[in-house]
Amino acid sequence: MISLKTLGPLEVRVDGGEAPRELLWRKNLALLLYLVRSPDRRRTREHLVGVFWGDKPDSSARHSLNEALRVIRKSVGEDLLLSIGDQVALAPDAVLVDVDELEGLLQLERWSDAVPLMEGPFLEGFTVPDSSAFEDWLAAERLAWLDRMGAGLRRHAESRLAAGDGQAAQEAAVQALSLDPFSDGAVRLAMLAAAVRGERAGALSIYDTYAGRLAEDLGIEPDPETEALAERIRSEREWRLPGSPSDPDRWARRIPLAGRESELGAVLGCMFESFSGSLPAVVVLHGDSGSGKTRLGEEVAARARLEGAAVTHIRCVHSDRDVAWSGFAGLCRGLAAEPADPATALTGLTRAVGSKQPVLLWIDGADHLDNESASALQSLVRDLSGVPCVLMMTTASYPPRDELDDLRGRIGLDVPGVALTLGALDHSGLEELARHVLPDLDDSAVDRIARRVLVDSAGLPLLAIELLTAVRLGLELDEVGGVWPQPFRTMEQTYPSDLPDSVVAAIRIGFRRLSRPAQALLGAASVLDERCETNLLSKATGLEGDELHDALDELEWNRWLVAEQRGYAFVARIVRDVVARDMLTPGQRRRIQEVVSGA
Repeated sequence: MISLKTLGPLEVRVDGGEAPRELLWRKNLALLLYLVRSPDRRRTREHLVGVFWGDKPDSSARHSLNEALRVIRKSVGEDLLLSIGDQVALAPDAVLVDVDELEGLLQLERWSDAVPLMEGPFLEGFTVPDSSAFEDWLAAERLAWLDRMGAGLRRHAESRLAAGDGQAAQEAAVQALSLDPFSDGAVRLAMLAAAVRGERAGALSIYDTYAGRLAEDLGIEPDPETEALAERIRSEREWRLPGSPSDPDRWARRIPLAGRESELGAVLGCMFESFSGSLPAVVVLHGDSGSGKTRLGEEVAARARLEGAAVTHIRCVHSDRDVAWSGFAGLCRGLAAEPADPATALTGLTRAVGSKQPVLLWIDGADHLDNESASALQSLVRDLSGVPCVLMMTTASYPPRDELDDLRGRIGLDVPGVALTLGALDHSGLEELARHVLPDLDDSAVDRIARRVLVDSAGLPLLAIELLTAVRLGLELDEVGGVWPQPFRTMEQTYPSDLPDSVVAAIRIGFRRLSRPAQALLGAASVLDERCETNLLSKATGLEGDELHDALDELEWNRWLVAEQRGYAFVARIVRDVVARDMLTPGQRRRIQEVVSGA
């Protein structure tokens, strides 16, 4: 049995060991490769003579062919290289070749399994200079496989983007670019993946390199779609973060949406259908606090912006319920300015913006939405008929809201959209998280840590990521313990004292990892209002200018705080309570409140 690795530099194995030297002679290998890639693995002797020895007399050429076939037959076995009349045929199981395996995987759309096989161009560096017919065939095969691999890598990148794995998507797109340096499709995927990860500068660097290569080598510019994506990325925010941009610990808390691939795919599919069909749709993401609703919403919002949509986002807190029309007013502020009458202004603003570009209205924490805005949601969707607009809401299991439950129940009946419930991650989902945060662990270690994290986090992604990140930074899970949650209670109903010691320890480690200004801001936010405006945080901490905004960027990047037009709020109340209780002394809490109140 001969095994051939043809993608990248050629590798030949016979029965699992090194190939005989005579088989590795260039013409012998070329003949074997040509037969393997021929239809039904067979050719006439006359054809083979013409391809490889066309410049020789007929008798000499046929002798050379027979000698080469003898060498091949010696390696594959007498019964596996057959002479049938004037034809030479290889048995199907005589030679295993990587391109056959790759072709099967691509046909089955098993992109992730196919990627490891795509190591380089077909027969990279291989040549038979005195056989022009073979060289012509080889050039055509290389081009064909570059096209197939590029298409497969792009499909893999698209599938990883749809699953929320920007890093894998970017790696696949960059690999596709290495095979075809002039692919607009590959460069857009690489730019999109980098931008979704928050790497605005990296995405623009990919574009600049590509545009320079096109100008220098071909004298052309990127196509309009690629230029438009670059413009949208330029308008994205630029993160100002401490430390080196290449610091791997920076990415530990910004990992892919493990265990949420199907949910993200469903939401993106609904959103793209709404945008392309100019129809309003409703997306409801329901689940316990800590189940990853906000994280999923962030991914959807990032994709929407990069697709050219206008995105307005509010984060509701408990006190919003007492402020009439505060929800609609906040959404209006994200589209234009503070409206005089938010009850009627939101529809008009959305229609005006939607006539030029798609719109995403995102209400995070909609269970705390004011009664007036909540009651008007169904009429808002009805009045936006013909507008490419998606209303996305994240809601917790507690407290219940009849208005939201009613709208959610109408989805799929007379309201287009999707309603999803995010449950806890299972063991396999936690294993996937662990592999991203702790890439150096072997499979058995990943299994052990996933089992332990499942116990301490109850499968909630928020707490699982805190635990895994803390392990990355030195936490020993075996030294801490606890039982959580209490039966029949959600995380939103659980007090910090009920959390396992490991979770509290993980939050402490993450807090101490922050810069001093970021620690000060987070501490202040934990004892002030549920949502704090920037000027309030500045007053409480004394931070101003770049120092203030850099620290806020750090907290938002690391997913401690969520930002919207009206201020900053904690991603989860439970984390806010742990910070207030364990990371500040009673004196520090009192002084923060005194500074803000002016006492």
